[in-house]
Amino acid sequence: MKTGHELFVHGLTDILSGEKQLVRALQRLADDSSNEQLKRAFLTHRKETEGHIERLNECFKLLGEIPEQSECKGIKGLIEERKAFTEENPEADILDIFDVGAGIKTEAYEICAYTYLIRMAREMNHTRVARLLGENLKEEKVALQKLEAFSKKLKPEEMMTAEEAATAGIASDERPARRVA
Repeated sequence: MKTGHELFVHGLTDILSGEKQLVRALQRLADDSSNEQLKRAFLTHRKETEGHIERLNECFKLLGEIPEQSECKGIKGLIEERKAFTEENPEADILDIFDVGAGIKTEAYEICAYTYLIRMAREMNHTRVARLLGENLKEEKVALQKLEAFSKKLKPEEMMTAEEAATAGIASDERPARRVA
């Protein structure tokens, strides 16, 4: 790799791979969710992610480039982290909370990637490409806001065991109540 253009195409290829991985992952998240609102949110974002892929493919066409086969290691790592967590057999409400946190991490990753790519596109005067990437970025920011709102609403049904509360110095009548939004 010798030019900024090659680096830019590499970055586009990487995020395209990540978005493709996320289409599959978002379906799994929706299927596994015990919260109907969260399930709908994951399915809505899955549909948006399919649109991100279409826009990225349009970027490649505008640049006269063909995306190479690649694997986004960052997104792959987040997906593998979730897989490892599910092997611990978490309760359904705990898995929902974990998935929201994982979604927040993923959105932050994508926002950083798109912000960087937009800057590069503008520096190379790829105005139409920057606009398409900006549309993806805007949707990622909205998805992050929705996930952050969910993170405030979802609470574990069992906040602490009696033993954990005792270790923390909390009397049994002071333990947080069970609640799931």
